Amino acid sequence: MAYRLARRELRGGLRGFRIFLACLALGVMAIAAVGTIRASIQAGLADEGAELLGGDAVVTFTYRFATPEEEAWMEATAEAVSETVDFRSMAVVPGDPPERGLTQVQAVDALYPLIGAVELDPAMPLEQAFAGTEDLPGAVVEQVLADRLALDPGDTFRLGTQEFVLSAVLESYPDNSGGGFGLGPRTLVRLDDLADSGLLGEGTLMDSNYRLDLPEGSDLAALQAEAEARFSDSGLRWRDARDGAPGVSQFVDRIGAFLVLVGLSGLAVGGVGVSAAVRAYLAGKTEVIATLKTLGATSGTIFLTYVIQIGILTLIGVGIGVVLGALVPLALSPLIVDRLPIPAAFTLYPAPLAEAALYGVLTAGIFTLWPLARTEQIRAATLFRDIGGAAGRLPAPRYLVAMAALLAGLVGAAIWFSGTAVLTLSTTGGIAAALVLLVLAALGIGWLARRFKGAARGRPTLRLALGAIGAQGGETTSVVLSLGLGLAVLAAVGQIDGNLRQSISDDLPEVAPSYFFVDIQPDQIDGFRARLDEDPAVRDYEIAPMLRGIITRINGQPAEDVTDHWVIEGDRGLTYSTDPRPGTVITDGQWWPANYGGPPQVSFSREEAAEMGLSLGDTLTVNVLGRDITAEITSFRQVEFDDAGMGFVMSMNPAALRGAPHSWISTVYAAPEAEAAILRDLAQAYPNITAIRIRDAIDRVLVVLGGIAAATRYAALATLVTGFLVLIGAAAAGERARTYEAAVLKTLGASRARVLRSFALRAALLGLAAALVALAAGMAGGWAVSTYVMETGFTPIWPNALGIVLGGVLTTLLAGLAFALRPLSAKPARVLRGRE
Repeated sequence: MAYRLARRELRGGLRGFRIFLACLALGVMAIAAVGTIRASIQAGLADEGAELLGGDAVVTFTYRFATPEEEAWMEATAEAVSETVDFRSMAVVPGDPPERGLTQVQAVDALYPLIGAVELDPAMPLEQAFAGTEDLPGAVVEQVLADRLALDPGDTFRLGTQEFVLSAVLESYPDNSGGGFGLGPRTLVRLDDLADSGLLGEGTLMDSNYRLDLPEGSDLAALQAEAEARFSDSGLRWRDARDGAPGVSQFVDRIGAFLVLVGLSGLAVGGVGVSAAVRAYLAGKTEVIATLKTLGATSGTIFLTYVIQIGILTLIGVGIGVVLGALVPLALSPLIVDRLPIPAAFTLYPAPLAEAALYGVLTAGIFTLWPLARTEQIRAATLFRDIGGAAGRLPAPRYLVAMAALLAGLVGAAIWFSGTAVLTLSTTGGIAAALVLLVLAALGIGWLARRFKGAARGRPTLRLALGAIGAQGGETTSVVLSLGLGLAVLAAVGQIDGNLRQSISDDLPEVAPSYFFVDIQPDQIDGFRARLDEDPAVRDYEIAPMLRGIITRINGQPAEDVTDHWVIEGDRGLTYSTDPRPGTVITDGQWWPANYGGPPQVSFSREEAAEMGLSLGDTLTVNVLGRDITAEITSFRQVEFDDAGMGFVMSMNPAALRGAPHSWISTVYAAPEAEAAILRDLAQAYPNITAIRIRDAIDRVLVVLGGIAAATRYAALATLVTGFLVLIGAAAAGERARTYEAAVLKTLGASRARVLRSFALRAALLGLAAALVALAAGMAGGWAVSTYVMETGFTPIWPNALGIVLGGVLTTLLAGLAFALRPLSAKPARVLRGRE
């Protein structure tokens, strides 16, 4: 019975449900599109894992080359082994003055590349490019470095003490698993050509990589387990084609999960429109419902009839959103692939589409169950007399339980798909809190409008606008909810992005050093200090010995079994000193005595130790250059990483690292006008030293932040567009009331211009109120994230705030005026006769 009734009702078409379908489809489309792009990138990374690595597997050692035993195992395991060395250096072009640029050097052997191909401009084999001229070996560099140093093929430049001739520009290379992000553009040279460069001395900050071309069908997991077991104490790191770019893959997965969660805010706003559409539809069906009840239909039958209708419409809206979410990324895939520095394989992926569809169905259920449930409670006589008679009642408890179950299912699904409970709960909690805040704000705005209506005597336009805003059952709640959440997300993103950029680009350079100098050899320390000591423009400098080590064990247990903290992911900076460095704050424990020569001791960063659950007396096993050093934690100290200065998580007593080859690093704080001279003098005296300009590093970070903020804004704009659709729906639903209002006002002598000003002022005031509430919520969210997550200061970003306010006013004005033209042109007599 219910199905037959529902089918007959739907024969009338989709009139009244266009906003319902648009809101649902847009929200689902945004989530499906984000999920499809994320899946495409992940598939591209998986398909081209070997090419991204430059081999089926890569074995990496820090600060050293492989031992004969390690080389023998790799040669016995693989069909071919290619050795490369990766480090930073300064490319110097002769001149007066000489031009210098930071570059990431990859020195390769004759087998490189094992997998994939290197593309050069002009096109030539890599072997020919490395051949150079009769006098100089050849090199290839990326276009960015060539442009920065004004280099053309045939020009010469220097790495350390070795001169090279530029043979070609490097357009692409296979082992670019970082997606092109680094502190400097890439330079490729032959490893043998660096023998006399002075760049690969003991303690140089370098990684040696051994790419393996494995036999077909090799068990990568078994080989990894064998390598790590055989060389467990060597500091060996293994990567293979199963995850060719783990850092990139993890970043894409996390930012994709976050954007999907932001997309859920769009669905939440769409849910408001969906709920309003259902309420309006059921309000127009009062006579039908009353007639059905008079003919003996039960409340359950009526409820099921409209549940079936809304369910069918929900599936249509979700289906439209899924189709668009799948097709739009495919249509834009050529543009997306051209802009991505990493591979992406665009096709149809069922998983993200199913995820988006599930979110859409659950959201529609949550927001439509309330108005549907109330129809079951209302008697037919009440419906005939007063449609609002049940407006204040709560649905039956079973429906409230069902809504709670649907909400729990939505949150649970988001946690399952995103893989992070904390991010999901915080995001959904923020959305829920924002919705509650916006509802309360809408009630407050209505109360204020009624309160100040009396004070507007003598100003009829304002009085009419305030009366409409404060009217019970008016548009105020719909407008504030529809616009508020989208504007709040945009405001929060703008405030977070602005404060983070301000902290990095404006505040950080005020306290950050001018340069980092790395790879300073021990016999160069005295001359390095002398040059800085004699320069009055140098405000300060720090210098410290530098090694890198991997924490392999904590209290005798494998480190990865104890914690998944970032400190144990890869190698970490390690230093030693007899006394604490100036300014060091010991928070717990004691520093070792001046001439201490007993078992190794380590001082650990207090904040990281607390996050890892470490205590005084715990032991850490750190692998340094293939040697395991087990040290007891005897003190915790305050380490600041937010000023771009020198900060070491671990510092050991000197005897613990005695005899280990190492270099030194330094941070130099100098007046901007003296930076060029300092760099010139030190680079000429010590060609092996690499200088990293902090400003350049900051610019690279800002590029990445800009991309993340832009992606988040696009997701928030989808929320705002959905809100605009809800706003249009609210304006369309109120068109009949405005028509009657305009007829009454014109009958009482109001001119068409005055009525239009009243409508415009009402829309502007509502938009202003919604924008101010959204701005307050967005600023509060931005302050919380900036203060407690980013740990930066917070200053309101007023251009963003002004844009939010203007956007709210203009949006409501456009929607309000678009649906004011017909009421203004209606004949009062006809309208009033129709209401008799």
